Amino acid sequence: QVQLVESGGRSVQPGGSLRLTCAVSGTAISEAWMGWFRRGTGKQLELVARSTDEGNVIYAASVKGRFTFSRENAVNTNRLQMNNLTPDDTSTYYCNAYIQPHNFWGRGTQVTVSS
Repeated sequence: QVQLVESGGRSVQPGGSLRLTCAVSGTAISEAWMGWFRRGTGKQLELVARSTDEGNVIYAASVKGRFTFSRENAVNTNRLQMNNLTPDDTSTYYCNAYIQPHNFWGRGTQVTVSS
């Protein structure tokens, strides 16, 4: 059974930083596309960052230059470093693993950016 568990979300002031972690169990992630999505209140789910199995990463335009995705296949973990956070980044962040043909999701971690 594949499980994704996110951690690291909390409340932070504008301009602050957070690092989200996604720990995966039940499968090796070396051949998975891994990524982070987010959904704000009343908003649609949107891609934040996504890595191919070869490590090529794409970012949403709104986070490019501020967020950095990294993956450690040896420990089945990926991370999202988020810097210079703004209130627009307030969302529930979900870890995603695409292991063809299956899509797996974590339960989410809440990030709130507010003064």
